[in-house]
Amino acid sequence: MNSSGFNFDNTYIHLPKAFYTKLSPVPVPKPKMVIFNEPLATDIGLDISGKSLDAQAALFGGNDMPKGSEPLAQAYAGHQYGRFTMLGDGRAIVWGEQITPSGQRLDIQFKGSGPTPYSRGGDGRAALGPMLREYIISEAMHALNIPTTRSLAVVTNGDQVYRETGLPGATLTRIASSHIRVGTFQYAALQKDIKIIQTLVDYTIERHYPEVKKDHNRPLSLLRAVIDKQAELITHWMRVGFIHGIMNTDNMTISGETIDYGPCAFMDIYDPGTVFSSIDHTGRYAYANQPAIAQWNLARLAETMLPLFDDETKKATDIAEEAVNGFGAVYKERSLSMLRAKLGLFGELVEDENLFTDLLDWMHRKNADYTNTFRDLTKEALPRGRPYDDKTFKEWHARWQARLAKNMEPLELSLSLMRANNPAVIPRNHKVEQVLEASTNGDLQPLKDLLAALQEPYKTRPDLNRYQSPPEPEERVHQTFCGT
Repeated sequence: MNSSGFNFDNTYIHLPKAFYTKLSPVPVPKPKMVIFNEPLATDIGLDISGKSLDAQAALFGGNDMPKGSEPLAQAYAGHQYGRFTMLGDGRAIVWGEQITPSGQRLDIQFKGSGPTPYSRGGDGRAALGPMLREYIISEAMHALNIPTTRSLAVVTNGDQVYRETGLPGATLTRIASSHIRVGTFQYAALQKDIKIIQTLVDYTIERHYPEVKKDHNRPLSLLRAVIDKQAELITHWMRVGFIHGIMNTDNMTISGETIDYGPCAFMDIYDPGTVFSSIDHTGRYAYANQPAIAQWNLARLAETMLPLFDDETKKATDIAEEAVNGFGAVYKERSLSMLRAKLGLFGELVEDENLFTDLLDWMHRKNADYTNTFRDLTKEALPRGRPYDDKTFKEWHARWQARLAKNMEPLELSLSLMRANNPAVIPRNHKVEQVLEASTNGDLQPLKDLLAALQEPYKTRPDLNRYQSPPEPEERVHQTFCGT
């Protein structure tokens, strides 16, 4: 282990060479630290306090790679908006695998570190705004107790990147359990070599699902484990009104972590058809479509492993279809459990599902704020004011109170359950955009204030008020952008 706490044990590099290309980040002229996640650094065993600010910026700008790192860009494929294409890390480089003080294995990865063999003509760089967006949203997701990659640092590089206009360039350093994706398996299947697919399956099981190592049909057990993880993840997204925006198969991790925060956003007004991504013209990745898209992506994963399920193609296909079709039941069970928690319900009664759908239908008709409506229900009194002074809502509230009375637990436990599952604050789109604009113009205080507000999202505090209000009509953000 070196003096800064880096403790690399790199295993991905032992996979067949088709999976990656070794290369170093392209140096940048004037790296400057914008933000550094000190609590995360401590958690993973890093201490860079002995380095000067310039040395810290050089490290997280890619100019000075630490001892033990073996940087590489990963190859993968993927369905982007339903269309299959060859991909890979076009602007990302994995430093290596950090072993934390607790023994956890984590990838450390750059985004915006320069061109790679997979850049497809791109410059391999990133703009400051999108990198700070990923920092904000990924750290908010972590605080919301949702599986996610984490953000360690953002450094400006002293250059401009050109998209529609010139923008300050930046590099993000992020942490992940791994960067193995559904698209990684799709790439492996393209090699037409069953040994390569088997090697990736074995590696993934060893790294993420060692509990299935002794199962009779380990590839099938892996698929089922990933199905369960994805059902859990999508349930969390739906719980907080999160819209990923670009659920391509290359943006779906095998570990079950949220990854690649491009045109992502949180819903304000409840509308199941909400789309923010500027390039999602058909609504493929709308809020309500996310469970179905997850299942579609899982079907693509299952296809890559068909030769490993059974030697007979028909039987292998039947096995895969049965597993993937099981996603619906797993997701529905988790979803109903999540909605019961949001409404403080213990036990399972047949009336519960209608109670949920009727509330959501009312919210949709009244353009009610998703986050604030559920949070308002955590107060013992009947919510008042717009939109609650409404006969339909009051009737629903009476039904809900009657259902709460059937709980076998006291009311305070119901309210505690609700407060633990309904955040008081989320990174609202208009606030995020205000912060990004200020940061791009050199004012980082709004960024720091927003990050502080998002650290404990389930607690009600007076200082959160300015982050809880829905946007005024002129403040609404209708589109978010990938930033590539």
